[in-house]
Amino acid sequence: MTDTELLRGPIDAVHTELGATFAPFGGWRMPVSYAGTVREHAAVRETVGLFDVSHLGKATVRGPGAAEFVNGAFTNDLDRIRPGRAQYTLCCTEEGGVVDDLIAYFVGPDEIFLVPNAANTTEVVSRLRTASSGGVTVTDDHRAYAVFAVQGPRSPAVLESLGLPADLGYMAFADAEWRGRAVRVCRTGYTGEHGYELLPRWDDAEPVFRALLDAVRAAGGQPAGLGARDTLRTEMGYPLHGHEFGPDISPLQARCGWAVGWAKPRFWGKAALEREKAAGPARTLLGLRAVDRGVLRRGQRVLRGDEVVGETTSGTFSPTLERGIALALLDTAAGLEPGAEVTADVRGRRLRCAVVRPPFVDARPA
Repeated sequence: MTDTELLRGPIDAVHTELGATFAPFGGWRMPVSYAGTVREHAAVRETVGLFDVSHLGKATVRGPGAAEFVNGAFTNDLDRIRPGRAQYTLCCTEEGGVVDDLIAYFVGPDEIFLVPNAANTTEVVSRLRTASSGGVTVTDDHRAYAVFAVQGPRSPAVLESLGLPADLGYMAFADAEWRGRAVRVCRTGYTGEHGYELLPRWDDAEPVFRALLDAVRAAGGQPAGLGARDTLRTEMGYPLHGHEFGPDISPLQARCGWAVGWAKPRFWGKAALEREKAAGPARTLLGLRAVDRGVLRRGQRVLRGDEVVGETTSGTFSPTLERGIALALLDTAAGLEPGAEVTADVRGRRLRCAVVRPPFVDARPA
């Protein structure tokens, strides 16, 4: 897609004003960095960073039994949570592949709010609409809400300075107001740090973002772009759809069986996933930490001796560890365990790596 064909978020002009560099992602023009990825990464780990992730999808399922309907579609068990809580879950094909991973906000038995990935929103909404009945409606709210992520150890102070709720348990959310503007606040994120995702109305995005930015800067932080978001999530081993998930990569292969409600009577892909669970997945997602100097990237062969035993799905330079790291789907039959040494084919060069179990750094979401 050309730059003019890319979708733009509600504060695209603000990012230009801040000097952001841009790149396409999921069909949207996204800010990649402002002061540099490493500095923005460090701000999130040490103080606080502010991300605009308004490209993320939004959808609402309403009507009698909406929660029950969604629970019969997606993998995780909504019966485990209550109103005011959110849950990570997966939309699967009947063959057990992953259409998308998303967050479900339990507003009430008759209303579930969903945040899917940008490029997959239309597909998720279409599948839900096709399956819905009995007065349940599915609304695509992609451009109804912005999404801002405030992430880092000083994130509570940022929200408190604006009078927004910060005393939330992990994966809890609350509907609040800031200067008469509705803002939904959820204690979650994609960095491994204490953080929040805030959803104001699309038309209220700019004043909310500017207020957050002022508070973040006052707390010693800075805006952060897609580059830091990727290095942060890779350090945590968090999967990204199209990399660690996809139609041919199941939750079990991605080590996300914990997000499957196996005891539920039904969800899309249940039979296929039960068969895979019984047989054992053919591939398993693990981490690679470079021993030699070099940067790992997606799509590189992983070898033990001359035997190909897998392929990297994501790779980057870890600012925290100051070395290359990657996530990789490794053949289960190879029997690789944490501590094993393999090599990655980096443009014909063998880069020595240690197999590790993610995360690569300690998580601090509590």
